[in-house]
Amino acid sequence: MKRILITGAAGFLGSHLCDRFLAEGHRVVGMDNLITGDLENIQHLFPKEEFEFHHHDVTKYVHVPGPLDYILHFASPASPIDYLEMPIQTLKVGSLGTHNLLGLARNKKSVFMIASTSEVYGDPLEHPQTEEYWGNVNPIGPRGVYDEAKRFQESMTMAYHRVHGIDTRIARIFNTYGPRMRVRDGRALPSFFTQAIRGKELTVFGDGSQTRSFCYVTDTIEAIYRLLMTEYHQPVNIGNPQEISVLDLAEMILQQVHNPEARIGFYPLPEDDPKVRKPDITKAKKMLQWEPEISLQEGLKKTHQYFLNKLVPL
Repeated sequence: MKRILITGAAGFLGSHLCDRFLAEGHRVVGMDNLITGDLENIQHLFPKEEFEFHHHDVTKYVHVPGPLDYILHFASPASPIDYLEMPIQTLKVGSLGTHNLLGLARNKKSVFMIASTSEVYGDPLEHPQTEEYWGNVNPIGPRGVYDEAKRFQESMTMAYHRVHGIDTRIARIFNTYGPRMRVRDGRALPSFFTQAIRGKELTVFGDGSQTRSFCYVTDTIEAIYRLLMTEYHQPVNIGNPQEISVLDLAEMILQQVHNPEARIGFYPLPEDDPKVRKPDITKAKKMLQWEPEISLQEGLKKTHQYFLNKLVPL
């Protein structure tokens, strides 16, 4: 039995990670300041003796009594709505929060993993994106607060690995979806489901030709778990290489929801919005013996039911 600290534990990915490690028979310390997390995501875990929760902001000094075998830093605003509303908090959790947790990992001799992101590639000039691509990011644009926070997080993690010998992992996570996404998330997939179910206009930015790649949450969690169990310190892409345009995604969700009042509307493209996004997962396939199993059609069906349950009472 291992003891694992998961920051951002009440968030989308964090809560699913708590479930996975508890199911594997480990003890989990969840930590979240709840600025975007929701206790509803982990309320089923509170009766478990193997789970404890700390309401804490990791940008402040982090103290966890007792041993920690693994630290997974998944705390951060993660959608454009969040980091445009909370730019300074986003920068701080990627910098100060990462610094605090690396110090904790050094003290506890823990394996340390960060949740990095495909956004480190910015608006990429390479397609699909390999781990060796350095990215094309506007550091002073509105999205830069998230992109650069994550890039700095990777740099600091590698510095602690090289200087202090911390056993580190870097998961570069591409778009992930599924149950426990927030209704007011701001990203395309939850926005489209929410708008379609409510009979509203689906907000497609630009002409909708920009592409994204969507990985169902159980597939992403499996890859994260497998990566943690390796001894590989460089970044690894985790995502689904099935690429789809935003417009095609909107049309798929309209067909899934079947609400005659819903329709597609086109709006100006946000500044620095990436035109393409597709992971090269060659490394994950070879090293982790992993690739996504849930098709987009199957995943959208599962996610539709989740949003129906969240929205119908409204």
